[in-house]
Amino acid sequence: MTIDFHAPANRYSYAGREVQSDWVAVVRPLVDPVAKRVADIGCGGGLYSAAWADLGAAHVTGVDFSAEMVRTATEKNSGRANIVFRQGDALATGLPAESVDIVFERALIHHLADYDACFREAARLLVDGGRAIVQDRTPEDVALPGSPEHIRGYFFECFPRLLDTERARRPTSQVVEQALGRSGFGALQKVTVWETRKRYDDFLGFATDLRGRVGRSILHALTDAELNELARFIGQRLPANAPVVEKDRWTIWSGTKT
Repeated sequence: MTIDFHAPANRYSYAGREVQSDWVAVVRPLVDPVAKRVADIGCGGGLYSAAWADLGAAHVTGVDFSAEMVRTATEKNSGRANIVFRQGDALATGLPAESVDIVFERALIHHLADYDACFREAARLLVDGGRAIVQDRTPEDVALPGSPEHIRGYFFECFPRLLDTERARRPTSQVVEQALGRSGFGALQKVTVWETRKRYDDFLGFATDLRGRVGRSILHALTDAELNELARFIGQRLPANAPVVEKDRWTIWSGTKT
């Protein structure tokens, strides 16, 4: 079983949280979005499109291949005149050439087979000197052991086959950097961030999201019975009757169109 991004049942899966300050603190030194035009490719529910606007971007265009995701993002950001969403492919967005200053791609490339085509499209969209920001997890990021600070690691401790799936689909830094270079990006930088995914008042709220597979495509590889087993497994390892702060480690690559 894999996630169907086009299914109406999954349309809110990537829209039910807020972007946290730890992400902002890492991104701001990489690029100044104030008065800039941003393309958020693979925008999902539009969370980061809104975050770029909140950081001062003049205009944000979110692009996703799923009509359901575009519908949700539009709904969630209604009334914000400087954010628009459209359906399009990451390899052929349909946006005009040299129309944006920043291209942002978060949790996108591990779903793609052709990084070069994705980054060439990003370069096409950017003005000269524009900046690409690519965020994903590497095999090293996902293989970190489980702990209350890295709950996702418990997924793989409980079901080792999920780690095989993750390692197979996640890009190495070398692969990403080489593809960016071939696609016309220079001045490459790489940073890591422990990004807070979501805060829960208690384990029950976390477990409800977990059982709903909310925002976690890897969990679509588990049956409902296995999800219940995973919730029990994690519940035995987290402090009882305490808030849950779910964080994941990400790698962020950035490069300037030359």
